[in-house]
Amino acid sequence: MNIINKYQKEVKVILFMVFIAAVVWVSIVYTPQIIKVISNAGKFKDYITSFGSNGVIVYLIFNIAHVIIIVIPGELLQIAGGYIYGTFWGTVYTFSGMMLGIIIVFFITRWLGYSVIKIFLPKEKLDKFNFIINSPKSEVILFVLFLIPGIPKDALTYIAGLTPIKPLRFLLLTGVARFPGVFGSCYIGAKLESHNYLNVIVVSAVAVILFILGIIFQEKIVNHLHGMRKKK
Repeated sequence: MNIINKYQKEVKVILFMVFIAAVVWVSIVYTPQIIKVISNAGKFKDYITSFGSNGVIVYLIFNIAHVIIIVIPGELLQIAGGYIYGTFWGTVYTFSGMMLGIIIVFFITRWLGYSVIKIFLPKEKLDKFNFIINSPKSEVILFVLFLIPGIPKDALTYIAGLTPIKPLRFLLLTGVARFPGVFGSCYIGAKLESHNYLNVIVVSAVAVILFILGIIFQEKIVNHLHGMRKKK
């Protein structure tokens, strides 16, 4: 134990460098291909099913990766999940992969610290949500932000690791807040696959309206939450 404590700083530096190098390498080499593949649900289904019984594992890895590499659009993956597996199992697999990714990011950020998010998050996003880190109301603030359409959820996951929130409470609140969006996207994907375009149009229209409202009122909500940080 003393040896571990003695070299803890060195181990952190090594893991930090390995993590950064791995994410940067995957981002540069594979992200354009990943986005291209998941953008076509039919082709993505062919790709996933080509792995046979291991296809679910591959799909889970895609969902884990999109949380870690925030430039990968999660909504496309969620729709593809519904297209491939249907509403129920698409939601189960998508949600499971997403939560595994959230767990990884949360604990890596919590252990490696602020230097990680400075690398992965654009300065404007970091400046916008930086107030959450030391807020006594971080749990409420995070839950509200995860509910708002248009808020960069994966970026928030990186920031959440630096807040005082307990891991289990964070996983619970982010799971509850993000589940409806995952379910809705998988539902759209499933209806696309079954050519039920009326349902696709209705649900997509609702999603677009909520997204637009989220964008319109995002600044006001964030400013209000910002004012909560000093309240006890």
